[in-house]
Amino acid sequence: MNTIGIAMSGGVDSSVSAAILRRQNFDVHGFFMKLPLPGVDEHLDRVRAVAGKLEIPLTIVDLEELFTRHVIDVFIDTYRQGLTPNPCIVCNRRIKFGALRKYMHEKGMSKIATGHYARIARTREGHFAVQRGIDPKKDQSYFLCRLNRDQLEHMVMPLGELSKNEVYRMAAELNLDKVHGPESQDICFLAGRNIAIFFTEQGVEDNPGPIVTSRGATAGRHRGLWHYTIGQRRGLGLPDETPWYVQRLDAQHNRVIICKNEELITSSVRVSDVRWTVPPSSPWQGLVQIRGRHRPSGATLEQVSAKTWLITFAQPQRAVTPGQFAAFYQDDFICGSGVILPDDQTTAGTGS
Repeated sequence: MNTIGIAMSGGVDSSVSAAILRRQNFDVHGFFMKLPLPGVDEHLDRVRAVAGKLEIPLTIVDLEELFTRHVIDVFIDTYRQGLTPNPCIVCNRRIKFGALRKYMHEKGMSKIATGHYARIARTREGHFAVQRGIDPKKDQSYFLCRLNRDQLEHMVMPLGELSKNEVYRMAAELNLDKVHGPESQDICFLAGRNIAIFFTEQGVEDNPGPIVTSRGATAGRHRGLWHYTIGQRRGLGLPDETPWYVQRLDAQHNRVIICKNEELITSSVRVSDVRWTVPPSSPWQGLVQIRGRHRPSGATLEQVSAKTWLITFAQPQRAVTPGQFAAFYQDDFICGSGVILPDDQTTAGTGS
């Protein structure tokens, strides 16, 4: 019997995934990541209830220190650089499919499973790659864009062929709807708090500075760069005939750069730290997704220096955000990714 470890959170997705694997006659072992999250004890209670219902063993893995160092600290540091991080992507690579997978392997697990809405399949060339889940509203393939071939080869994702409604229906049929918890949040350690509150709780003080237009005129004061995101309109307190938007966060001079809507549109962007799971053609052509719920755009990708690549979009994109990841798709498969750069940088650090 194949032995498989599943990362369990107590939510409906990982709970149903574990049940599916049991039905498929896997020898299923549950693993709960103990992380520095609000309400972690309640999550653990739900996981224990699900594991008991499914009659599978459960192991608690303490990853608090690693999660703090590789996810939370990087999240804060990236914001301080005037960039916008995506901690879920970093966590998937470093923690869930990094440290947790290593622990599972040491405990004899041949595969690792999760409740992601995505698929792992081979391309026509025979390479393992992440493939979009069939439910377009729940597809989570983008958040797996930094995983390498070795990680992909040992992964199982039972929900990739299911819709969310089918998962809820299965939970009810299995009598898991009484024991699993609510759906997981995108950034788990925020637990519904906004960035400003989280930073205050972490002891990061506001660092006010000027708000400057794209033409260099001072328009007001900001409270700290981490209070703002690219494309933000509300909360600027700058009335005008047409709205102002955040265009850029200038960490070097502690400035928020603002512009009008048309200046948020761009036809190209540079990326660094490009990694491939499927060998690329040159120039590469395909679909590029620049954020989690972004509709992918046709694009070309060309290497312009040793560390930098240029994405040219078939259709101009709005509010492209430095620090986020650009995922490169061929059809439904992710073949690579890179970190979106500010205009004035040639590399970006994201802990990825």
